[in-house]
Amino acid sequence: MTRHGSPASRRSFVALGTACIGAPSLALWSRVAGAATRRLTPAQTEGPFYPLTIPADSDADLLANGALRYGRGQPAWVEGTLADADGRALRGATIEIWQCDEQGHYHHPGDGDRADRAFQGFGRAMVDADGRWRFRTIRPVAYGGRAPHIHAKVKLGAREVLTTQLYVEGDPGNDRDFLWRRLAAEDRPLITRPFVPSGDGMKASFALVVAA
Repeated sequence: MTRHGSPASRRSFVALGTACIGAPSLALWSRVAGAATRRLTPAQTEGPFYPLTIPADSDADLLANGALRYGRGQPAWVEGTLADADGRALRGATIEIWQCDEQGHYHHPGDGDRADRAFQGFGRAMVDADGRWRFRTIRPVAYGGRAPHIHAKVKLGAREVLTTQLYVEGDPGNDRDFLWRRLAAEDRPLITRPFVPSGDGMKASFALVVAA
């Protein structure tokens, strides 16, 4: 039985997950990215809990931190595509995400560094030739008056081209969240997507479009 604790086996685990993204899902997001009018993904604040230093374990599987496995919350695949305003897939770009654990805590001294040690809390994924990216994490939870969200950052090489937040469609906390309410009505669907049941938890898909 493969142990998820080793970096090599976990890279294979994430690569396998990426290969299993269904063709209908990719086709849907390719049509969104390839529409005649491509609206850029709205930027949002980085927030106070971006890591001060990138953790040693920062791959795309946030449910494992070294040899530890995180067993709380609702496991979820968070996936999508990345393209520029002309619909070109941005191969080789880096997507970073970070979020709190099921108890609402971050791995950050500004939050008391209280997050569960088994939850990685931060991850990176490389965008493939078709513009696809994917993470294994948990459905985000509310904390401190904020709606459930996942922070996301897009980098082209060393250049940061987008920082935003990803929300859960239909969550009652959205209408009370000051950052979500500031979004233009036409921008909200771009970063507010349903988390739907999948064979191994939940799944949500986001099409990110940036000015490259």
